Amino acid sequence: MGFFCLQKGIHHDFSAPYVPQQNGAAERKNRNLVETARTMLADAKLPVTFWAEAVNTACHVLNRFLTVKRYNKTCYELLNNRKPNLEYLLPFGLRGDSYKSGLYQDLSYQVDVLSVPEVASIKELKAHPITNIIGNLSDGVQTHSIIDITYLYIGIKDTGVFDVCSHSCIISQVEPKNVEMALRDNNWIEAMQEELAQFDKLKVWNLIDLLKGVYPIGTKWVFKCKKDDRGVVVRNKARLVVQGFNQQVGIDYTEVYAPVSRLEAIQLFLAFASYKGFKVFQLDVKSAFLYALYGLHQAPRTWYETLSTHLMDNDFVRGLIDSTLLIKKAEGEYLLVQIYVVDIIFGSTNEGLCKEFESIMKSKFEMSAIGELSFFQGLQVNQKEDGFFIHQSKYVKDILSLFKMEDCTPYDTPIPVNHKLNSDTDGKEVNCRLYRAMIGSLIYLTASRPDIMFAVCICSRFQAKPKESHLIALKRIFRYLKGKQRLGLWFPHGSNFEFNAYTDSDFGGCCLDRNSTTGGCQFLGNRLVS
Repeated sequence: MGFFCLQKGIHHDFSAPYVPQQNGAAERKNRNLVETARTMLADAKLPVTFWAEAVNTACHVLNRFLTVKRYNKTCYELLNNRKPNLEYLLPFGLRGDSYKSGLYQDLSYQVDVLSVPEVASIKELKAHPITNIIGNLSDGVQTHSIIDITYLYIGIKDTGVFDVCSHSCIISQVEPKNVEMALRDNNWIEAMQEELAQFDKLKVWNLIDLLKGVYPIGTKWVFKCKKDDRGVVVRNKARLVVQGFNQQVGIDYTEVYAPVSRLEAIQLFLAFASYKGFKVFQLDVKSAFLYALYGLHQAPRTWYETLSTHLMDNDFVRGLIDSTLLIKKAEGEYLLVQIYVVDIIFGSTNEGLCKEFESIMKSKFEMSAIGELSFFQGLQVNQKEDGFFIHQSKYVKDILSLFKMEDCTPYDTPIPVNHKLNSDTDGKEVNCRLYRAMIGSLIYLTASRPDIMFAVCICSRFQAKPKESHLIALKRIFRYLKGKQRLGLWFPHGSNFEFNAYTDSDFGGCCLDRNSTTGGCQFLGNRLVS
């Protein structure tokens, strides 16, 4: 490696582990790229949706202009042993009409500033003359695999020279507020086309004559950036949603109930997986509600019936207590499937059954195989060699930021040992909506944080008329979380799977009505599940 770097003129420095002292060079390089891209967007008066093109262009240009002091050559020259040809370069956001053999021979080109239309249509555009539109209007919207984004936005066609920028960012980072905004971005247009293609594939609807006295329900587009557990956008979702509030009971729908798995059920699932020592995987259904359309009252029920019927036709058995759990047994091996609306987790004592399950699902549904389970319904799952670590550290960080307590001073305990919280009738009242929102966020966190259960229980008693003293006690829980963000539940592999329950209560401990407070916990072996 060192010899190769020396040949290519690369100075290879090794970084000291776990320290930031040697990150300066990389940070300065990133800052140069970011500042150059911002300047290009501002100069061309282009929106932030062209960020990927701007950064790619900045990197391309800087590699051909900045020199390496040690060799007094540009990066391009060091890699290719020749000086770069810069005749094809144009100001960012402009295009040239004369192009030949990969280079612009005639530099007396006519320049048009590219701007995004109000509404992208084959129809006549109000804000832009038809002559300003690049390409054939009859071709319609083209995908990234067909269209040359670089040529449209930058004016460079020599892919041999500029292959690093021959593609555009395939995921938008901005959620449009309406259809007009979405039609300005090719990424969202593709997401909309994918949704409509699913309608056509699944034969979602049939056209019939409008019945007398029955009026159309109506639809609208909803746009969502799907993010992973790190907050990085991984997918653009465009959904055509039915306005279900216009539905009439008995005419448009009857039964609407659909079962949803509880967090305790998910913890039981993971406890059994850790006991048997097998990995848990996750699937995401792309077109779940298209079997009844998003927004309809009966959509969740229709989807669940469609999925469960398909699985039971393939030798699965529905759980007797938890109907969202489906089990398949084959030659002493188990395959467990837990359903939470469109998210599915599964695992088996036999890896062959997992592959068989994926093929069964993909034979009927459009699926995305996410891989090993790491993030599910707010729970983060670290699957290690000796067990599962279940925590909600990302959620803790999010709620600290939501309630503007990310910079608070940490506390060692969530509540004083001898707390004196009471109704405090003479105290100053606080915003009850804020107080209840904070309580609700903490209740969801107790799924993996039993250490705050008692404190949250005490503070939740004062939601009707919260006072300043109650808010101070509630904020103490957040300050405790600030210093204990990485705590969670440990489910070790193996060991026993015996059920043990513990309970305790105080005597007249409530300051309001002198009632006793009772608490309990249930274990499967060494795994706290409830």
